[in-house]
Amino acid sequence: MKLIEIVEFLDDFLKIDEWEDKSNNGLQIEGKNEVNRIAFAVDACMDVFERSKEIGADMIVVHHGLIWGGIDYVRGIIKRRIEFLLKNEISLYAAHLPLDAHPSIGNNAQILKILGMDPVERFGNYQGKEIGYIGVYDREVHLKEVLKLIESKLNPNLKVLRFGNEYVKRIGVVSGRGGFALSEGIEKGLDLFITGEHDHSIYHLAKEGGINVVFAGHYATETFGLKALMKVVGQEFDVDVKFVDCPTGL
Repeated sequence: MKLIEIVEFLDDFLKIDEWEDKSNNGLQIEGKNEVNRIAFAVDACMDVFERSKEIGADMIVVHHGLIWGGIDYVRGIIKRRIEFLLKNEISLYAAHLPLDAHPSIGNNAQILKILGMDPVERFGNYQGKEIGYIGVYDREVHLKEVLKLIESKLNPNLKVLRFGNEYVKRIGVVSGRGGFALSEGIEKGLDLFITGEHDHSIYHLAKEGGINVVFAGHYATETFGLKALMKVVGQEFDVDVKFVDCPTGL
């Protein structure tokens, strides 16, 4: 397939032009014109680049790209990363906030679907747009039951703040570094808030707000959108697709 056709599809499907983002979303590094295999990964790093080359990928789609607002200097680590991609003619495409917030294949919508619910309400205002979602169970579910599901589907190593009800119904998700949305979640009556990174400032806010919080890992919560997008691209184009898993444990 032609690189330009895949890029145009991703730009339109993810609606990257509708987002103001620190990430330069879209095609960040241009490689060869013909694409036969695409790797999908969370981070633009040498581990991902080298493994993508090993599997013969012509293009890499990541959540955390190389360029955030611009490049000040092309030297050191940045130089080596860019040099590797250009030398091997591997294209790099980044989708940050557009992938978090996508209503069907986005990180937050996908996590709710894994928990057996549909995203029914947006929340998590970030730079003027809501990137998270709220799901509602038909009945109240014991927190332990939900935690077991999160451990089995997302991450077995959770950090949990049990400051809310023993039974939960309204659950909000903002993947990655989503602690900024906790206050809004409290206002919207969430029983459980799920995010990625630990944040010290959340502890007392959650305690005083009477809400349960799960930290499921930045990396772990941001794999689902890529895997869902990978399936879409694999169905849309005659290309091989593969997820390159390089977990950080964070």
